[in-house]
Amino acid sequence: MLATLAGSAPGPLATHVPAVLAAADAAAPTASTPRLVLAAVLGIAVIVALIVWAKMHPFLALVIGSGVLAVAAGTGLVDAFDSFTKGLGSTVGGVGVLIALGAIIGKLLIDSGGADRIVDTVIARTPARRMPWAMALVAFVVGIPLFFEVGVVLLIPVVMIVARRARMNPVLVGISALAGLSALHGLVPPHPGPLLAIEALGADVGLTLGLGLLVAVPTVVLSGPVLAKVLARWVPLPPPTTVLGTSGDGASAVEPRRRPSFAVSVLVVLLPVILMLARAVVEVAGQVGTGWGGVLEFLGEPLVALLITTLVGLLAFGTAVGRTRQQLGDLVGSSFLPIAGILLIVGAGGGFKETLVSTGVGDVIASGISDANLDPLLAGWLVAVLIRVATGSATVATITAAGIMAPIAAGLDPTHAALLVLAIGAGSVFLSHVNDAGFWLVKEYFGMTVGQTFKTWSLMETTLSVVALVAVLLLGLVV
Repeated sequence: MLATLAGSAPGPLATHVPAVLAAADAAAPTASTPRLVLAAVLGIAVIVALIVWAKMHPFLALVIGSGVLAVAAGTGLVDAFDSFTKGLGSTVGGVGVLIALGAIIGKLLIDSGGADRIVDTVIARTPARRMPWAMALVAFVVGIPLFFEVGVVLLIPVVMIVARRARMNPVLVGISALAGLSALHGLVPPHPGPLLAIEALGADVGLTLGLGLLVAVPTVVLSGPVLAKVLARWVPLPPPTTVLGTSGDGASAVEPRRRPSFAVSVLVVLLPVILMLARAVVEVAGQVGTGWGGVLEFLGEPLVALLITTLVGLLAFGTAVGRTRQQLGDLVGSSFLPIAGILLIVGAGGGFKETLVSTGVGDVIASGISDANLDPLLAGWLVAVLIRVATGSATVATITAAGIMAPIAAGLDPTHAALLVLAIGAGSVFLSHVNDAGFWLVKEYFGMTVGQTFKTWSLMETTLSVVALVAVLLLGLVV
């Protein structure tokens, strides 16, 4: 069975097939394989049905689906949610703290005017013909610490202002910006999806971050500015005459007393990236045992890197721009409100993943994928795509795919475990359509019809997903 994962001739991943699958074959699960497969199908079907047809919140759907999965797999009623609560606790305790710190950094960046400073500086130095590339760059940089929805709300007014001033189709600059945000959302920690997949698959954060940025650059270029030229011809929207319903340029009537400089704003945004990448370099170079290597390894620990960045942000985006301690305390408190739902979904997803693993369903599905002669990277992408198209949720797609692929990831080397995270992330953004809140958000902001939104946003998301997969598969051949 193990030799068939990459075909009869060993491919680049053939030697990394986890030995845990052989152990799973030798030690048969308490329930029969058909029953476990049926349990998995039933549990996922319940989640999909509750989200799509019952319009239930993903948190509740994941809780119910986990219980159905456990009972169908043979777990007693009394113990049906034991694995779920264990997984929820460990996920929130790990990934949840990182999400909270990221929310603080994003809030400070926005409210201090740091994000505006980055946007204004780039736009002021860019000619009109290069504006799509500039918007992709802005979205790429600003999108590192911001959640996708926050990034959309922040950048869409800028997109409309740019399109109005340059008298150009808003699709041309808008798709470029959205591609940058979406790629970061699906591929690069500290966004919730990649962090959750990293935790579930046991991947290295720094290595995943480095490879994720490597994949994200060509992905954003091709699915952003390059594709935007084609989409702008297909959907020829006129230059906007208003910005979100107002005739002004969207500037705030009350400007802050001081705004952080462009250099400081970019430095704070990139600080966690620099620290985590430095740790990855130290580990790859085998310098962890040295004095300076140990320091960089500590500073590059995700929790430490984000905590340091948060403290630096409090100074650069708080004290340095004239905010009082009380104002900073209130600002930090307000940053947690928008992520409450995200934390619950992520936690419930961790519980569902743990249920998949503890019941033996994950091992059975992983064995089936192995027997089907599918490359693990392609398999992870396909599983994420199916869940994404069915539920409309990138987070749910990542959670479910990571749980299913966890047994296969157990024996992969660190590089290919990181690539599996990226493959799942790429699949999680495939074909946003009417069951995705992001679809309607983009439609309303741009004032497009449903058909036009399919031709622009949905096509961009699909292209981004496929291009990212191709980049991941190519990296899998050479690293």
